[in-house]
Amino acid sequence: MAKSIFDMITAQALASYYETLESNRIPFLGEGLFPADKKMGLKLEWIKGYDNLPVALQPSAFDAKPLLRDRGGVSMESTRMPFFREAMRLGEEDRQQLLMFMEANNNAYARQIITRIFDDTKALIDGAMIIPEIMRMGILTTGSFTISSASDSGQTVNYSYNYDPNGTWASKNKTTLTANTDKWSDHANSNPIQDILDVKRDAAKRGINLTRAIIGYGTWLDIMQNAKIRLGMYPLAQQAANVIVTDDQVKTYVESVIKMKIVVYDKMYKDTQQTDQYFYPTSGYCTLIPDGTLGKTWYGTTPEEADLMSGNTLADVRIVNTGVAVSTEKIALPVNIITWVSEIVLPSFENMDKVFNIVY
Repeated sequence: MAKSIFDMITAQALASYYETLESNRIPFLGEGLFPADKKMGLKLEWIKGYDNLPVALQPSAFDAKPLLRDRGGVSMESTRMPFFREAMRLGEEDRQQLLMFMEANNNAYARQIITRIFDDTKALIDGAMIIPEIMRMGILTTGSFTISSASDSGQTVNYSYNYDPNGTWASKNKTTLTANTDKWSDHANSNPIQDILDVKRDAAKRGINLTRAIIGYGTWLDIMQNAKIRLGMYPLAQQAANVIVTDDQVKTYVESVIKMKIVVYDKMYKDTQQTDQYFYPTSGYCTLIPDGTLGKTWYGTTPEEADLMSGNTLADVRIVNTGVAVSTEKIALPVNIITWVSEIVLPSFENMDKVFNIVY
């Protein structure tokens, strides 16, 4: 066992503990669609386009200068990336209790307390990983997201980002099923397969090949119970609605018809108000996307990382998951060990025009 509690709790040890456990974590869906990258500072810029249709070349006379084409439908997006930080503390009473058990040679109990401290830091890092997934699923479905500080946190911070301020993307890439009989929750009359094929065909006209469909579990239950899908699976059955089918059977059938891969995404998290939330809407949404990535998850330079780069030794800092800073600081009076996690993060959405939503 280390000589003192100060030797045990370091940013390096905390980062190593997290990375060991992290190796077994199932990645969030958005991590593959918006892979992580790093940039210096707070400013984020990316090029966004709304239309993939080719534009005919201008006719020209011989010996004339070529006409200059305007990059219509393409814009440079620039914004300031949001900052997140939260800490946990090992106070004097906790430290005295730990020293008491160490002095009594109760190493097993002492290790339990130390593990709890490390798990506290892991919980903060896990919280940092939740933030970009909230952002990614928000812009994927509505083109926007809002993250606010807890009402009892003592701080009033509200980050609200809209990637479609003029509604251009929604007007072209969002299909809203307004008639009750069209909504997928109407299992007897709706036609989800035809709705998906219609959007897929519209995207193909614009040169976009949609290959993946993302839905929540509630939407999946609507598909499972859809009468037209069941009749398509069992056209000779007199009562197709009463036939028992499995998730795999329905998924195989629907995927074979729409020629797309279906992803049912129902992971949950607790928001800053400690309320259970779904990353992706559990029902009412179907997001259709092409192969490849849709953008990037950009991490900026936190104040802690800037200190690390400049050689400042007041705090012990390590970086995990591309841009999440894990920091520790020992305070002599009162005797405390503060551990905190911070990040500056925001996704870019270069392929926003290739993402389509069906909403009901």
